[in-house]
Amino acid sequence: MTDGAVSEAPRVLVAADKFKGSLTAVQVAERVTAGLRRVAPEVQVETLPVADGGDGTVAAAVAAGFERRQVRVTGPLGEQRDAVFALRGTVAVVEMAEASGLQHLPEGVFAPLTATTYGSGELLGAALDAGARSIVFGVGGSATTDGGAGMLAALGARFLDADGRPVGPGGGGLRDLVSADLSGLDARIAETEIVLASDVDNPLTGPKGAPAVYGPQKGADPGQVAALDAALAHFAVVLEKTVGAKAADAARAPGAGAAGGIGYGALVGLGASFRAGIEVMLDVLGFAPAVARATLVITGEGSLDEQTLHGKAPAGVAAAARAAGKEVVAVCGRLLLPADALNRAGIRRAYALTELEPDTARCIAEAGPLLEQVAENIARDFLR
Repeated sequence: MTDGAVSEAPRVLVAADKFKGSLTAVQVAERVTAGLRRVAPEVQVETLPVADGGDGTVAAAVAAGFERRQVRVTGPLGEQRDAVFALRGTVAVVEMAEASGLQHLPEGVFAPLTATTYGSGELLGAALDAGARSIVFGVGGSATTDGGAGMLAALGARFLDADGRPVGPGGGGLRDLVSADLSGLDARIAETEIVLASDVDNPLTGPKGAPAVYGPQKGADPGQVAALDAALAHFAVVLEKTVGAKAADAARAPGAGAAGGIGYGALVGLGASFRAGIEVMLDVLGFAPAVARATLVITGEGSLDEQTLHGKAPAGVAAAARAAGKEVVAVCGRLLLPADALNRAGIRRAYALTELEPDTARCIAEAGPLLEQVAENIARDFLR
């Protein structure tokens, strides 16, 4: 250097998702930061934990400065439980899994026909009560396949059987549906921008619909999958009689089948717009200004595989960073993508924990220390 020039320290943006079952997105950022600084103590690190609309979405928002709000809601089996949403000004981030997620079911217990999204509606109502007029509704990880009927009922809709009584909970109850009335929906919904944030674009029913693709994950056997598919198709027919052709259009729309069809309920009942979860979350979390400050971006998740390329957080981060002209590397527990697929996604190189510890069980148990070692290797390769 000459004329008193000063070398600018490298600035790294860590924008990674959780390592499911091992580390939260916040913990991933902390471990990567620690490893980078051991090798390059001068490095400036900015962390922006990310999520794609599924579980961990509220935590990412809170880490980015949103206020954590806790409320009491109805769980998927009808039990009362605590759930959290995030709020900043009039913008809320609501995660349906907080109220209606698979993680709330006792181990080994499933309720494919009766699990309800009622609590998700209560959670949305709590966000409205808190002053939210723009809601990012992250959906994924649900225990439910009720088309969002429970959610809409919690917000004032009525779904009645032949005797004029409310149908039973869950997708199974929809087989008895005779009439639907959405006129009682919370009036504030019409004044609120609701974005359906999801990493899946399935329709409501059919071979790629919610019951067929995701029902088995929620304990549905083949007979129950068929019953749920028929029930959701019937739900859409009844809603078409109530609100018109838009109900049929919404059933075929991308995202309608997200989280057991709650996407459908949000599209047709709440007037939500569908966006890829990672795209809307990057906007909400302030990714654009953060990436502008970075010289290197580190993203990642537990498994970098074919699913990653279809709307998952690392692919979204890499695409946005590449558009900003920034180099991207990834960290992961295991790597199942070839180098050319990574390059097409905008990822220069991926570092897997299994490269350091081939034993998967130990890799999961020791994910934190191993991730720090991986980050040290990144620092040696890219920051020295």
